[in-house]
Amino acid sequence: MKRILIWVFILSFSLAAARAQDDATQQQINELNGHIRDQQETLDAQKKRIDALEKEISELRDKSNGSGANPGANPDDLQKLADQVQELAKKQQADNDLILKEIGKLGKAGGSATGHKPTPNVTTNAPTGGSSAGGKENGYEYKVAAGDTLSIIAKAYREQGIKVTAEQILKANPGLNPNSLKVGQKIFIPAPAQ
Repeated sequence: MKRILIWVFILSFSLAAARAQDDATQQQINELNGHIRDQQETLDAQKKRIDALEKEISELRDKSNGSGANPGANPDDLQKLADQVQELAKKQQADNDLILKEIGKLGKAGGSATGHKPTPNVTTNAPTGGSSAGGKENGYEYKVAAGDTLSIIAKAYREQGIKVTAEQILKANPGLNPNSLKVGQKIFIPAPAQ
């Protein structure tokens, strides 16, 4: 009876911890979605302003071309309007870059891959940092890409017929922090024992 109670307690504690982690992740996703919506609204407002300025420029050109007297528009006015349009276009590009950055963060927070599947490059060199006391070890060198986690990398290698787990990758790379993989970082994927 005590064993059952202990198992029930452990199970309920594990479920509570998983729910807390899911809630934190969902909160981050909601926050990023809010930022993205704000940026999109800013982009929409800038686009409306650019459209209004382009219309104003067009009207001024029509006025200047329509009558020889040139009643209100002069080249300086047109240049000012053109400069304003260019400034708004630069701001819109900066906002687009910011939105892409936020979407990248959202993808990382969700823990999903970005469609990237690792392609192994066979090597027989010892892994960086060495993982075995015997010297050289057969395996693959892999360069970390955006959105990669050890489990995603291990799954991709398994799909290619190389039986490896995230734990084996971690063990083959002493000092590797699975929570802070960096894009471009090289890690060693151990080959399965034959």
